[in-house]
Amino acid sequence: MQRVFALRQLSSDHHRGLVLARRAREKATTGPEHQARAWGAVREAFVQELEPHFQLEEQNLLPALEHAGASELVAQTLQEHRQLRTLVAKGQPRDLAAFAQTLSDHIRFEETRLFETAQRVLDEATLTALAERHAEGARRACEARLAVSGSDAQTREPVSEPRAG
Repeated sequence: MQRVFALRQLSSDHHRGLVLARRAREKATTGPEHQARAWGAVREAFVQELEPHFQLEEQNLLPALEHAGASELVAQTLQEHRQLRTLVAKGQPRDLAAFAQTLSDHIRFEETRLFETAQRVLDEATLTALAERHAEGARRACEARLAVSGSDAQTREPVSEPRAG
């Protein structure tokens, strides 16, 4: 089923998640130093991209689906979100492959079951409101990142020009 407009941004988030999972899977077979750097990138991406995505689903999509009677799908989604949060919070670089598999499986579940159900059971107004909330959340996240990077720039020492001979 083609994705309705209101869910396309969430699907786009999923694409980025699958790219992250693929990279984690690739780095899982490298040496400890590369794994440590990759795990740091996974944790950063989780905070910057996956957690906001989870929150959007949990605060908007899942309550609407629960109200529409899809409680089993909602419960599975919440359980998988908890599993991924725990893995990232308590995991180690050696857990890259497990993270990659868990994230890939979760995204495939959401794309094939959760979103398909949402498209069938949620009305246009609910889906449109979800898309608007996603856009607003993305805007706020971008502003927050800009504010942080702007404050970093203000606290950095200026680079001085080298003195001539």
